[in-house]
Amino acid sequence: MKLRKNALAGIALAATAALGLAACGSNASTPASSDSAAASGDGITVYNAQHESLTKEWIDAFTKETGIKVTVRQGGDTEMSNQIVQEGAASPADVFLTENSPAMTQVENAGLFADVDKATIDQVPAEFRPSTGKWTGIAARSTVFVYDKNKISDDKLPKSMLDLAKPEWKGKWAASPTGADFQAIVSALLELKGEAATEEWLKGMKENFKAYKGNSTAMKAVNAGEIDAALIYHYYYYGDQAKTGENSKNVTPYYFKNQDPGAFVSVSGGGVLKSSKHAADAQAFLKFITGKKGQEILKTGTSFEYAVASQVESNEKLVPIKELQAPAVDPAKLNSTKVTELMTKAGLL
Repeated sequence: MKLRKNALAGIALAATAALGLAACGSNASTPASSDSAAASGDGITVYNAQHESLTKEWIDAFTKETGIKVTVRQGGDTEMSNQIVQEGAASPADVFLTENSPAMTQVENAGLFADVDKATIDQVPAEFRPSTGKWTGIAARSTVFVYDKNKISDDKLPKSMLDLAKPEWKGKWAASPTGADFQAIVSALLELKGEAATEEWLKGMKENFKAYKGNSTAMKAVNAGEIDAALIYHYYYYGDQAKTGENSKNVTPYYFKNQDPGAFVSVSGGGVLKSSKHAADAQAFLKFITGKKGQEILKTGTSFEYAVASQVESNEKLVPIKELQAPAVDPAKLNSTKVTELMTKAGLL
């Protein structure tokens, strides 16, 4: 995702800093605290690949409670993780937040994360954090198959995500293969079924699916009758329903369940950089967003992502996370590099 300047309401822009990556444009540093007109060297810097609005809610609540200023640099999962890896020990980031796990694993594998404080780890159940303890889950999103009931009857729905590679699904479903969201789903498939099965499924996908740029665009295409169904994340549907519903009125979400690869729940991650010059404040921020107040923002806010910590229930409009029957996947084992290789080989990237 191209980095861009953020203009959060009531918040002054900080000076932009050029990215070192050839693939990236310029980024923007936005002080998220209301009492600072520019980054002063105090407080912490968050490299944020999560939804801007959700992270702003977290930051506003954290700063109000602690007085600690937070500066944000916004970008996509892979873009931000690549930048952190390139910056290495010289990175100005104190905290990294993502939408999906593979970007966290990339930074972890580069040896750039500090251990997460035990008090924070203790707030997050084991299924929502990596076994290594080098970062932690902060939220989650479920894979879902959204479809047009006028085109697909319930008895014709796929029993498994793997069925979408079969000839009978040719031309009937959509996805956004270039996005980190979809690549996380493929990464889970790789971990669950192995390289050969993943390669075969991607080959069938290439034959059968229609590509769209972005999950919301794919869902809109289903809603408009352009395509029968799409493989996306759940919150696009619920977020649209909570607004006007105009892009989802003809759409029905279907959950594969039964520990199917299509029931994968992707963990959004948060970690503290080993090179942080404000480690105590950075750890405090991570503890806050996984604490009760931080997780209640997920419950009552507009992101419609799942709460994963401090025993906070998710938004009541969502299918309870325990009912999703998701397969067990250690987030630390998700492999974005291999997924990119396999998807490129299949002609999807």
